[in-house]
Amino acid sequence: MADGELKVVVGLGNPGPRYQGTRHNVGFDVVDTLALGPRAGRFTLQKRFQAQVAEWTETEGKILLVKPETFMNLSGQAVRAVLDFYKVSAEQLLVVCDDINLPLGKLRFRVRGTHGGHNGLRDIQAHLGGIDYARLRLGVDPPPDGVEQVEYVLSRFRPSERPVIEDAVALAAQAVMVWVARGIEVVMNQYNGPTKEP
Repeated sequence: MADGELKVVVGLGNPGPRYQGTRHNVGFDVVDTLALGPRAGRFTLQKRFQAQVAEWTETEGKILLVKPETFMNLSGQAVRAVLDFYKVSAEQLLVVCDDINLPLGKLRFRVRGTHGGHNGLRDIQAHLGGIDYARLRLGVDPPPDGVEQVEYVLSRFRPSERPVIEDAVALAAQAVMVWVARGIEVVMNQYNGPTKEP
């Protein structure tokens, strides 16, 4: 991270108590964990961005932690507004979200990529006009047979799954700090390893 540089970490999810602890909100959980750090401020609603925003200060620069209030399918509105206001390029952006195509607790960083069917990423891609932004996906397992995808991602983790996802969220927060300091290639090499047995 260069001196004076600003980076933006966006956690995806849906606002409100109804959605807390759901599979679709693991992105929120990661930035909430980061906001507990000693160098981070408290989240406040920034109406101009339609998002909750907290500042995390390092000696080299500042990191904005962002939780869109637009609901998942309109996440791109908040992301575009933040990048435009601070004149930050997509290269300084990291988006954290859930992924039903990855095993529970698996982390996967990518330097770019399509939305892969994720509606939050789909809207961000539409607002940014491209796929060249880093993302961190957290595995939440695929839906069981007979369960609709929408119903599944809005469901909460089972008691047996909670320790796995809590460890994954903590590891993801640690990985984001590495991304801030050392960049996407380093975290891809360090955290995209084979899935570990819980």
